[in-house]
Amino acid sequence: MSILLRSECLQCLTEGQLRGISQDAGEEQKLAFLQGMFDILAKAPAEVCAPVLVREIDELNRKVFGRVRDYSEEKYYYNQLMLEKESEIRKRIHSAEDPLRKALQFSLVGNYIDFSAVKNVEEAYLEKLLEDVEQRCILGETYEMLKRDLRNSRELLFLTDNAGEGVLDKLFLEVIRETYPQLKAKVLVRGKSVLNDMTMEDALQIGMQNTAEVYDNGNGIAGTWLPELSPQAKSIWENADVIISKGQGNYETLRMNDRNIYFIFLCKCKMFCENFRVPRFTGVLVHK
Repeated sequence: MSILLRSECLQCLTEGQLRGISQDAGEEQKLAFLQGMFDILAKAPAEVCAPVLVREIDELNRKVFGRVRDYSEEKYYYNQLMLEKESEIRKRIHSAEDPLRKALQFSLVGNYIDFSAVKNVEEAYLEKLLEDVEQRCILGETYEMLKRDLRNSRELLFLTDNAGEGVLDKLFLEVIRETYPQLKAKVLVRGKSVLNDMTMEDALQIGMQNTAEVYDNGNGIAGTWLPELSPQAKSIWENADVIISKGQGNYETLRMNDRNIYFIFLCKCKMFCENFRVPRFTGVLVHK
């Protein structure tokens, strides 16, 4: 049996849910929610991971409080914010000595726009990450491996993470297509709304469909959970020669998989920083 569940993730998930409980809620509601959440965590099998549990806890939120936090305003705002920066960032990418490397670095730091793993997403700090993009990412020899695989592949699958950062993912994909014109690029977004993850609505808002074929994965889990991919998404997954997986949630759901996957994410949680031995908000490229 593959163990995906991590104690650190359960602790982080619990703390995030506790912060999110409305102060206006009644004591009976709070108690019912906490008991229900602890029951979900206690019964969680080792072969699932935190992103899968998020959906169960969201369902509990709806049952107890009649709602789950809606991130639609934040998603729209950050999509538009990054679209305003798109032209300038594209110029910086194409003026670089290695445009592909620079585009990857921008994609990595964009992973900061995460309303789950980051308590307070701040525009000023996002701007700092974008300004210092070269100092914020560790690519190592894995970058050369990625270039080799992109050069020798016919079909690329890109797994998105959060809204907002999708604009930078789009620019990364643009450079990939320009550098490796033989590649057919496909993108999978979430099939249902979850946290501030990217859905088809977000993809259309930022024009992702003009760069690659975009499909939804058929479910609302905050990662790529293979057991629940739609038949179409599963076929796309199986036919890809190389996969670029964005974000911590996708890493959590896919890290035990044996496909040719390149994980790109910003280390935002203590567990990730310790595992990869980097300071918080460092971007890494990992091949499993």
